[in-house]
Amino acid sequence: MRKSEVLAAEAVSCLNRAMAALRDIWEEIGIPEEQRLERTDVVKKHIKSLLDMMVAEEESLKERLLKSIALCRKELDTLCRELQLDPFQAEEESTILQMEKNLRTRVEVMLKQKRDRKQELKTLQEQDRDLCDILCTTPFCIDSNAVPSLEDLDRYRRHLASLTAKKEQRREEFVSSKRQIILLMEELDHTPDTSFEQDVVCEDEEAFCLSEDNIAALHDLLQQLEARRSLNEAVCAELRSRIVALWERLQIPGEERECSAVHVAGCRAKTRKALQLEVDRLEELKLQNMKSVIQAIRAELADYWDKCFYSQQQREGFSPYYDEDYTETLLELHDAEVGKMKSYYETHKDLFEAVQKWEENWKLFLELERKATDPSRFANRGGNLLKEEKQRAKLQKTLSKLQEELESRVQAWEQEHEGAFLVKGQQFMEYVTEQWQLYRLEKEKEKQERHLKKSRQIETEMMYGSTPRTPIKRRVLGPHTPGKVRKLNGTSISSATPNSTVRSAFGGTIYHSPTSRLPPSGGKFGQARTPSRTAAKPSRPGHRERNKENMSQLNGTTLSARTFKGFQV
Repeated sequence: MRKSEVLAAEAVSCLNRAMAALRDIWEEIGIPEEQRLERTDVVKKHIKSLLDMMVAEEESLKERLLKSIALCRKELDTLCRELQLDPFQAEEESTILQMEKNLRTRVEVMLKQKRDRKQELKTLQEQDRDLCDILCTTPFCIDSNAVPSLEDLDRYRRHLASLTAKKEQRREEFVSSKRQIILLMEELDHTPDTSFEQDVVCEDEEAFCLSEDNIAALHDLLQQLEARRSLNEAVCAELRSRIVALWERLQIPGEERECSAVHVAGCRAKTRKALQLEVDRLEELKLQNMKSVIQAIRAELADYWDKCFYSQQQREGFSPYYDEDYTETLLELHDAEVGKMKSYYETHKDLFEAVQKWEENWKLFLELERKATDPSRFANRGGNLLKEEKQRAKLQKTLSKLQEELESRVQAWEQEHEGAFLVKGQQFMEYVTEQWQLYRLEKEKEKQERHLKKSRQIETEMMYGSTPRTPIKRRVLGPHTPGKVRKLNGTSISSATPNSTVRSAFGGTIYHSPTSRLPPSGGKFGQARTPSRTAAKPSRPGHRERNKENMSQLNGTTLSARTFKGFQV
């Protein structure tokens, strides 16, 4: 049994005891029955009124609870729609009081959610307005009067986070670009003349509008200033190179060069102006020294011709090179030709350097070949002959390898440029072939000259005897027999006479030697001497010359007779 039912039973028991007590009192007092009825009726009415009032109050409470439940349900439905939540489902088995309490609590919770969302939306909108003012963008599209959903708020927060990141990025771009712009303006001596340039340089960084247009304009301004600086750098570099070139052409002394503006670093406007003034001064000086300047340019042009292996015919194709009328027009023609040759050389520099390398190795090869034919090389000591032989063999391999590489590179060049690569007016391989042919012809010519010289020497010795030399006083090696006669091919020739004679094989005429010759001293003619161990050393030059002289006097007639064996002398 519930406690409320126990209490109700106790209330009824109390009422019964109270009525019994009243009846006893009335009995003792002696109140008549009619009055007892009246008094009992008053008690009943009083109790009934009290109970009716209490029941009415509880009924009113019930109605208020039911009305509150209805209102809460209605408000919950509205809040669920505003907050975009599912409809609230109350527990059907709960009492009216519990239901009212639950609904009222739920309403309070949802009202707090509504207030929080509205407050967050307001805060986000304030941030959005600030960012939009800085970035000059359109505010986020959302209904300010409606209660935002959680998805809307989350999307709004992500949007603001993106705007914040974009603001920071643009702020960094602005600060970096502003710093570079200020430096470039100072370097170029440029004063901000537009409102935008003044905003960039003078305005506070926080006040600058970081819109896409402003950032694009900022980049454009930076690019313009960089382009101007690049142009200034190119102009200053060109002016410096012109100054150096004019120095070389005018042969300006080093002391004057050290004081020039060309050594001023940077590319400021005043630096450019100073360089231009120096160029103008040197150009004026150049006009005053036109002849020497043109001759210097011609030397430079000849150097490029040499580097590009121009033939004489190609060089003569530039007729102003031979003009003696030194005018400014002639100077301009030479400048243009030097520029063209310089560009041509720089474009094909690798190929020309490879050809130059072949040329240098070729000249070294020819030099070694020349040394190989020099008789004096046998007097060298220290293994030079072996070194030269090794170097010559190595050079032959190097030339062959360079020739093969150049042949392939020249072919590729000719296919690419659809033209012939000329070296001294010839195609490269023709030029190489001609060099080898000239080398072989030169070798053949030297060989023929040696044969011709030898033949002439033999003919001279046949006709006149050996070349007389002034005898040098020497120690007598053996007895000398005057008038001794040696037989040659059945003919005797006397060696005792002061002048040797020989009969020409071409007519039998007797010719006398134009110079008297002393008879040789020493042993028998034509007898070979066996060298001893000490004779292995080379004889002293004086002895060798005296021996040569004597041997030439002895062998002159013998060689002639041996050569023309069968002829009568």
